Amino acid sequence: MVTDTGLGLADGVRGSGRPGSADAILGAMRFFNCAGPVEADRHYRIPPLERVDLEDILTLIGDEHYFALHAPRQTGKTTALLALRDLLNSGSRGNYRCVYASLEAGRTAGGDVERAMRCVLGELGDQAEDTLGDGFVESGWREMLDSAGPDRALRVVLGRWSAADPRPLVLLLDEVDTLTGDALLSVLSQLRTGYPDRPDHFPQSVVLCGLQDVTDYRAPDARGSPFNIKAKSLRLGDFSEAETRALLGQHAEETGQSFAEEALAMVWRETRGQPWLVNALADEACFESRTGRDRSRTIAEADIRDARERLIEARPTHLDYLASKLEEARVRRVIEPMLSGEHRDESTARDIEYVRDLGLIAADAPVRIANPIYAEVIPRELTGTLRPLLPQETAWYVGADGGLEVDKLLGAFQQFFRERSEHWVGRLEYPEAGPQLILHGFLQRVVNGGGRLEREYGLGRGRTDLMIAWPRGDRTDRFAVECKVQHGSRAATIREGLGQLAGYMDRLGADAGHLVVFDRSAERSWEEKIYRREEAFEDRTVTVWGM
Repeated sequence: MVTDTGLGLADGVRGSGRPGSADAILGAMRFFNCAGPVEADRHYRIPPLERVDLEDILTLIGDEHYFALHAPRQTGKTTALLALRDLLNSGSRGNYRCVYASLEAGRTAGGDVERAMRCVLGELGDQAEDTLGDGFVESGWREMLDSAGPDRALRVVLGRWSAADPRPLVLLLDEVDTLTGDALLSVLSQLRTGYPDRPDHFPQSVVLCGLQDVTDYRAPDARGSPFNIKAKSLRLGDFSEAETRALLGQHAEETGQSFAEEALAMVWRETRGQPWLVNALADEACFESRTGRDRSRTIAEADIRDARERLIEARPTHLDYLASKLEEARVRRVIEPMLSGEHRDESTARDIEYVRDLGLIAADAPVRIANPIYAEVIPRELTGTLRPLLPQETAWYVGADGGLEVDKLLGAFQQFFRERSEHWVGRLEYPEAGPQLILHGFLQRVVNGGGRLEREYGLGRGRTDLMIAWPRGDRTDRFAVECKVQHGSRAATIREGLGQLAGYMDRLGADAGHLVVFDRSAERSWEEKIYRREEAFEDRTVTVWGM
């Protein structure tokens, strides 16, 4: 029986939870957060201090250490820092004064130290007043900047502020890596200079937070970091599978709308726990989708798959930011060999560390793309100019029984590659991976009309793997496609590829396998490079395509 709650909403009737809907305005529901810090009363969340080693952090603070906390964008760093600030100011963990401040306003200062210092000191003053009701910094930082100058002002302000109250001062400085050049160097150097005076005349502990560990920053003309006082560098990780399921479970508890087991597994598989992706995928499936807003429906695997595609195609800021990074040389040196399947020694340990800090590759070894959604975004971004120009239609390759004719599709690609590859490879941003990217783009154009294309690639794999999944009636056909570049003899390349493809097919439970071998030798003619033949390997027969 449905009854009136007195708020104009029927008991048992749940709305969308989208900000602006009746239930959200009345504060009756939470939702998945895709922008800004998490708020406990508005958002589904994993308690932020459960995602860090809190006792380790509190020990570092209690022992008067300065340390770094870093993680990729939209991982939950700011939320964790704000929760830590509130805990320290509660008095339950000591008699601290703790202030959080974002230094992002200093981004536009470039190397202008005075301009950056005005941003830093102004933000510290505002936050101290708002958080603690402490007006010391706000009332005096301008005078101290004028008298001490920009290269000493932060040191002077923090020294006097620390001495003005017997309670030890703890600073949580977020977005530190948005400062650059001399501005960043000045902040680090002034913190280093005042460090021996802690805790009575300088902050007892400082946490420097950002995308990268700025405590390792080296000026172009310096031999080492100016910040040699760092006790530790901590990294905030992604959600575990249990945390991912727990977050989605909060939606089920609050709305009555559950996730099918296959849907839960797919969210974890596609995101590998990247917090923004988990929230965005669930938000797309449960709130942005009209059918998903029907709370009587269980969220199925197909809903998550559709949400994934819409999210990738929409290219929101999070994905757009990562895509833009593909243009950087140090990112290309890491990602291009993955796409080509070839091992090259162009990238350095610092390149890999940088791409890992961006979140594009996994935090642990081996070097590989962080999750399947990023693995999909990268080749789509790199072939964005190519795909609209491909004269291909899905219907051309669908048989009378509704199945995908993969032999026909790869035969058409072989002819297209022979005619157009020399023109297109040179136009791609990653020319060394050009053949593989053209294949990605060609298949994407056709397969997306009724199925899906999944990709696997990583550094040093010696190949890239593709899986075509095509629904047909009550089943899904799976085709494994492996790409290799010929080195040495054709026979040796094919022999190695067959072994690799067999393992991939076993893992997928594939119905058929195709090995694509790119011969990039300028000495051989197309007549020599182009071939198609069947090869027996163990108990299966696969098709080998030469190009």
